Amino acid sequence: MTIRKKMVALAVAAACSGSALAASDDERAKVEMLHETTLSLIQLLVEQGVLKQEAADAMLKKAQQQAIEKTAQAQAAEAETDKGVVRVTYIPEHVRNEIREQIRQEVVAQAKTERWGDVNAVPEWLDRLKWEGDIRLRYQADLFSDGNAPPTTFQTIGQDIDNTQEDRHRERMRLRLGLNANVVSGVDAGIRITTGNTSDPVSTNQTLGTTGNKYSLVLDRAFLKLTPLEGLSISGGRIPNPFFSTDLVWDGDLGFEGVAATFRPWPDAERVWRPFVTAGIFPLQEIDENGIDVRAKDKWLVGIQGGAEWMPSQTTRVKAGASYYDYRNIAGIPNPLLGNVFNNATAPQSRQKGNSLINIDNDGNTNTNLWALAADYRIANLTLVADFAQFDPIHVIGSVDWARNVGFDRAEILARTGQDIEPETDGYQVKLSVGYPTVNDFEKWQAFVGYRYLERDAVLDAFTDSDFHLGGTNAKGFFVGGSYGLYKNTWLSARWMSADEISGLPLSIDVFQLDLNAKF
Repeated sequence: MTIRKKMVALAVAAACSGSALAASDDERAKVEMLHETTLSLIQLLVEQGVLKQEAADAMLKKAQQQAIEKTAQAQAAEAETDKGVVRVTYIPEHVRNEIREQIRQEVVAQAKTERWGDVNAVPEWLDRLKWEGDIRLRYQADLFSDGNAPPTTFQTIGQDIDNTQEDRHRERMRLRLGLNANVVSGVDAGIRITTGNTSDPVSTNQTLGTTGNKYSLVLDRAFLKLTPLEGLSISGGRIPNPFFSTDLVWDGDLGFEGVAATFRPWPDAERVWRPFVTAGIFPLQEIDENGIDVRAKDKWLVGIQGGAEWMPSQTTRVKAGASYYDYRNIAGIPNPLLGNVFNNATAPQSRQKGNSLINIDNDGNTNTNLWALAADYRIANLTLVADFAQFDPIHVIGSVDWARNVGFDRAEILARTGQDIEPETDGYQVKLSVGYPTVNDFEKWQAFVGYRYLERDAVLDAFTDSDFHLGGTNAKGFFVGGSYGLYKNTWLSARWMSADEISGLPLSIDVFQLDLNAKF
């Protein structure tokens, strides 16, 4: 039965039984209360548009007429006292209470769904969408040492370096706009578009100075996220970095393509210990192998991470993670015969600089080379971040990150490539931050200082931080910077990075960045 029908039934019943229930003072009081309640509820339905005023007036008029008739019948029955029996129309109290409670619940539910009284109400599906975005304007200075080797020397050993001696000043910008949608309980979707281009996986910057040409946008994220069980989430598509990490191994702008799952067996925020496990499989390059002139295999990344967050008090939080990243079929294989291209696809699609390389070309032309990775990469990684808030709202945050390429096999490289390459497979970074944990309002601030040491083959140079030493590996040095809030969600930040090579040809690069950021 609809709410309207129930209300009409209750109103008619109450009006009809009003005089008949007047046999005692108690009953008369109950009738009057029910009568007033019914009139008020009918008026509320008129105001909310459930009933039209004409229909309500007609309903009340009919109820009053029936009440008059019932009263006349009751009076006639009282006159016949010698017959000893009086029959009146009566609704038991528990029935009236049950009808009243059921109608109240349905009216409240309908009011919440339809947002009665909310003049700014929007359709329900809009509440399931959440927009997020940010824009950054940057001035960047790349400053090179006079003692650097010329770029042509680097290029003869395969390193992708075009400038090593001329200082460069750039104005750059970045725009990111994302949409997260709750499809249904346990199912979410997300997309994000950014500035940048499809050939650089670790940068979303757009350099100004295009002679008035417009900028391009790329699809940076597109994924589905399932939460089938409490504490378990599964994401697939082009997803954000699922691993707890710093920029020693992964650049902050890097997106992951594939499937990842995270399980937190005790997600309760009140627990002192909260362990987690994350695992994922990501296709890096799909190769159409035909077994004839294309013999390279598909390239994959498989990663697993375990860790825990420890919160012994409201002012101390420590998070640690141990990770293992296994790259499959990523090392280059020299072409065995003159003129063939069997293994050309073993060369990487994207590189920065630093990793050990071999020339897999075998076309007989000494002026052309095809550079590929000399080593396999299986990265063991330990990450620790500690947040101390004893001086709240000021936080002291320290982090330590260590990585080693345990897949580097000197003997195997010699057998496969004929080159004896000395292992340089370790990297680490330490960083200390003081200030507000997030700079999202006026006068909030944060300052940081750190040191990084990243050997040539410690991690894959294609995916590590693209700012320090202008990207890649084989670099060591310090960085310092800070941020200051100008307005709500608007802040100014600056960073200075000074880095030198660890081994090989001299290459010293200092980078200064001044950013104006806004988040919305």
